[in-house]
Amino acid sequence: MISKRPLVALGFLLPALVVYGLLILYPLVNGLWLSFTDSSGGPRADFVGLEQYSRLFTDGEVIRAVGTTVLYAAVVVVLQNLFGLLLARALYNRPRIRKPVSVLILMPTLVAPVMASFIFSYLYAPDGTINEVLRTLGLDSLTRIWLSETSTALGAVALVNIWMFAGYSAAIFLAGYLALPADVLEAADLDGATGFRRFRTIEWPLLAPSLTVNITLSLIGSLKVFEFPFVLTNGGPAGSTTTLTLLVYRKVFGGAGEFAYGVTIAVLLLVIVVVLSSVATSVLRMREKRI
Repeated sequence: MISKRPLVALGFLLPALVVYGLLILYPLVNGLWLSFTDSSGGPRADFVGLEQYSRLFTDGEVIRAVGTTVLYAAVVVVLQNLFGLLLARALYNRPRIRKPVSVLILMPTLVAPVMASFIFSYLYAPDGTINEVLRTLGLDSLTRIWLSETSTALGAVALVNIWMFAGYSAAIFLAGYLALPADVLEAADLDGATGFRRFRTIEWPLLAPSLTVNITLSLIGSLKVFEFPFVLTNGGPAGSTTTLTLLVYRKVFGGAGEFAYGVTIAVLLLVIVVVLSSVATSVLRMREKRI
C-alpha cells in the first residue's frame, strides 16, 4: 500500500512553494534573462548576449559604487558587531538591568529605515543637534556639514545603520553569553581568569556561533543597503555615497532607457552578496570547528 504521508506533506508545502516561485524564483530567472537583452522596460527585448556585462567592467560609475558598497559594508560590519558585543558583555555582567535594557536597545530596530533616515537628517543638519552640542562644548572646529562633505558623508550614513542594528547584534551575542557552559566559567574563575584574559581565552572562542550569525546578517544587510543613502544623501556628495542598490534604482527607474543595464548591476550585486557572505560564513564555520 502506497503511503499518503508524502502527498500530505507536499500539500502543506505547496502554497509556500507557489509563493516562493512567484515572488523569488520567477523574478530571479526573469532578471537574469533581461540582463542578456537591451530591454528599456517595455515589452520588446532583443537578446544582446554579454554586452551589458562587458559594459560593467569599463563603467567607472559602477566600479566606484562597488568600492563604496564594500567600504560601507566593512565599516558597518565591524562597528555594529563591536558595539553589539560590548553591549552584550555589559548586560551579561549586570543581570539586574538585563531585561529592561535589552528591550531598550532593540527599540531602534522597530523604527522604519526611512523614518530613521529623516530623524538623522535633522541631527546632521548644519544647525542640527550634533553641531549644536559641539558648539556648546566649545568644539566649533569639529562642526561639519556632515552629509555634504565627501570626507564625512559615508560615515554619517553608516552610523544610522549601526544605530539601528547594534542592539540586534547585541541580542544575538547576549544569547550566546547566556548559553556559555557554567562549569567552564566556574573553572575559569578558579584559575583566576578575569577581565580581558577571561574574555580572550573563554568567552570569545565560545561566542563563535553568535559571531557567525551576526557577521553574516550584518554583511548581507549592509551590502544591500538602500534607504539610508537614498534618503540622507541621494548618493552625494559627488557620488561618495552611491551604493550599488542606489545605482540600480537610478538605472531601472531613471527613465534613461537603461532598464536592462540596471538589472545587470543588480545581478552583479547578487553575485557580490553571495560570494562575500559565503566566504565569510565558511571562514567563520571553520573557526567554530577549530575551537
